[in-house]
Amino acid sequence: MSFYRSAVFGIKGLSEYTRSGFESAAKGFNHTDIEVDLTDTHVMITGANSGIGKVTALECAKRQAHVYMVCRDEIRGKEAQEEIIYKSNNHSVELHICDLSQPKDVLKFTKEFVQSKKPLNILCNNAGCMINERQLIDNEYEANFATNTLGTYILTTNLIPVLTNNLPARVFTTSSGGMYISRLDPDDLNSTQMSSFKGDLVYSQNKRQQVVMMERLAQRYSSIFFASWHPGWVDTPALRSAMPSFYAKMQTRLRTPEQGADTLVWLCCLKDIANRYINGEFFQDRTVVSKHLPLAWTKSSNEEEERFMNNLDEICNKYAR
Repeated sequence: MSFYRSAVFGIKGLSEYTRSGFESAAKGFNHTDIEVDLTDTHVMITGANSGIGKVTALECAKRQAHVYMVCRDEIRGKEAQEEIIYKSNNHSVELHICDLSQPKDVLKFTKEFVQSKKPLNILCNNAGCMINERQLIDNEYEANFATNTLGTYILTTNLIPVLTNNLPARVFTTSSGGMYISRLDPDDLNSTQMSSFKGDLVYSQNKRQQVVMMERLAQRYSSIFFASWHPGWVDTPALRSAMPSFYAKMQTRLRTPEQGADTLVWLCCLKDIANRYINGEFFQDRTVVSKHLPLAWTKSSNEEEERFMNNLDEICNKYAR
């Protein structure tokens, strides 16, 4: 089954996730969808100092949104902030420093943001990582899980009150087509059951977790629109460092950061999104797509998904005490 999933995913990726795949899909785009004024819209973007996050921050700033850039590195974050302000001529671009891999840091950041009484209409969970060697955060949580899943979950759930007070509100999480090869494991969050640690497989599991998270949060908080989305295979610093052999093989076929960010920008701009799409959907190239490959047996049960969410809540409650 794993061979089948990988084979089908590879074929799908070569036809859809490359630069030519984007160019083909873009022929059907309605370009007026993103010709909007985002004045009075407050957008938070994690991982906003490079790649997809930086492009999204710039495009939102160009449309006069108030942008909160959430970055791990203050120096690189400041450089990106200054560039975005200069290119957009929009000075309502704030830099916030937060390391999504550190649950205590995320909790502290969200508490301070809530206390600041600043508005928030759109949260873009874009930051992520693929670490190819096992590392533990707080001597307890595997680093990929801590960043991609736990950090995203703590950030999102702790900002729910702010989003609820600033409706209509949206939450978008950058997933990956890699999730197609993984079935949700609700219990092995630290990937300790793997015979040997493989960062790409852990990453694909995290990305499946993110899709389930968005579905489940959409059910919990129906007044907020949640979605996950896939940017395709994009030439970013993160991809180059995490997957050097893949980059060497595919570099001429990878999407630009602008092409990769297109769907996220579209999701931020699209008017009346909650009435046009079902809450919790998965998007690719401005289109709702299936969350599972055909005949791949990756669909999880209701009980498994509830157990996964309960496990996340248990961890979050521990940090909140």
